[in-house]
Amino acid sequence: MLLPALERILAGRDPGVVLVPGHDDRRSALLTSTLRVGEPIDDEIALVVATSGTTGTPKGAQLSAAALTASATATHTRLGGPGGWLLALPPYHIAGAQVLVRSVLAGTAPVELDVTKGFDITELPSAIRKLGSGRRYASLVAAQLAKALTDPAATAALGELDAVLIGGGPAPRPVLEAAAAVGIRVVHTYGMSETAGGCVYDGIPLEGVRLRIESGDRIVIGGPTLARGYRNPVHPDPFAEPGWFYTDDLGSVDASGQLTVLGRADEAISTGGLTVLPHPVEAALSTHPAVADCAVFGVADERLGQRVVAAVVPRDGCRPPTLEMLRAHVGRTLDATAAPRELHIVDSLPRRGIGKLDRDALGRRFGAHT
Repeated sequence: MLLPALERILAGRDPGVVLVPGHDDRRSALLTSTLRVGEPIDDEIALVVATSGTTGTPKGAQLSAAALTASATATHTRLGGPGGWLLALPPYHIAGAQVLVRSVLAGTAPVELDVTKGFDITELPSAIRKLGSGRRYASLVAAQLAKALTDPAATAALGELDAVLIGGGPAPRPVLEAAAAVGIRVVHTYGMSETAGGCVYDGIPLEGVRLRIESGDRIVIGGPTLARGYRNPVHPDPFAEPGWFYTDDLGSVDASGQLTVLGRADEAISTGGLTVLPHPVEAALSTHPAVADCAVFGVADERLGQRVVAAVVPRDGCRPPTLEMLRAHVGRTLDATAAPRELHIVDSLPRRGIGKLDRDALGRRFGAHT
């Protein structure tokens, strides 16, 4: 297991490592080559963690022991103190790696679920019992939470935890409402490999984390959890300004300092000369009583440049909503330009990695529709 090795690395007794999947697959081969596994790592680097590769070839965020420790310590401070952790995410992802780092700092042994073949919700109750007494936490993605909510025993087990961190992108509103209704304390996290994982919890930065919004609404993050650049540098370099990381995300910060993430810059839809961001439209769609999950994306349109398209998973027991219904619903809170012009009813949404929505797959699937 990685835990004993990580304990030695954080203590400075062993050199750092590059995290790649243990099983032999195409991503493992790609990361081994791209992140130069086997070559020396700078002395101050504890872990090299791959990014999701959303915008192309995965990059290797170089994280020091100090950055990993600052993140884990700030997490425990925000949640109410150290505790036992359920490891239900791959340890080569930053979210899973941070579960191990937090466990090292807390002096506890995480309880691991084998997720190499999927997330088995029937194992949740026994795994959570193994955490024992004291404060107990889990880190999941929204798809895992949604699946757990379909099983009463798994739901009850999650309700016993002091907090369930949800990362990997926004969670569907119906899932969050269902979790709240049964007493599961969900904490929505925002962050990435470059920030040593989640660095903003429920919109509020962790201790020491700094936020600012640049022109064009670009989110810029500073503070002690930042990586020391990439193992495979890119240009332009998002770490070029000392002490800051320029994300690919757009957002806003209100007067109280709370961050709202509006979406990725490269997901913006240019329609009729105006810009529509998917996340606010998805948030509006998810409040419709017939919508269980949804995704918004753009496809080419001869007249508009791009048109706004929605893929919707209907709620169980509800008739699928019509395009007219959803356009009217979105129009109550957003400009009419943001309302979808095309609707696809689907059984599920495509996801990649640890559960991030794959908008590109939807674009490829429905892009030929007119």
